[in-house]
Amino acid sequence: MPPKILDKHTLKTWLLADPATDAVRPSSFAIIDVRDDDYIGGHIKTSRHHPSSSFAVGLPYLHAELQEISVLVFHCALSQQRGPAAANMYLRYKNMIGADKAPVSGYVAESSTEQMVYVLRGGFTEWQREFGQDERLTEAYDEGYWKYSNQ
Repeated sequence: MPPKILDKHTLKTWLLADPATDAVRPSSFAIIDVRDDDYIGGHIKTSRHHPSSSFAVGLPYLHAELQEISVLVFHCALSQQRGPAAANMYLRYKNMIGADKAPVSGYVAESSTEQMVYVLRGGFTEWQREFGQDERLTEAYDEGYWKYSNQ
């Protein structure tokens, strides 16, 4: 199953929700930012930086780190190439190792958590346009960088 698309407003709601009381928020989620040199200028709060240039090499480690998290949200600058490619690579890796299947012939899948995998619509470029200056949602935001990048 390919990754689904997630709207920035839904992600904002998840980030600001109280995990103990908000039923709409996933029990656990991780944001994976796969930008490379274009990582400068800020990032979504709580996101994990796993550059696309080394993503494939680190995939086994990333999977081990994230296997118990119920929702993964991948993004790059625009979420048109690197973000979707990383999400698909992650899903193919899970399929290859059997982590998305029930136990077969004595093999026990590494993860007991069913994961939903998303790609953030519009990537960080769209995110920062609306939420860049909101310190509850964005860290290390450089307004000057984006002022000239958005023209």
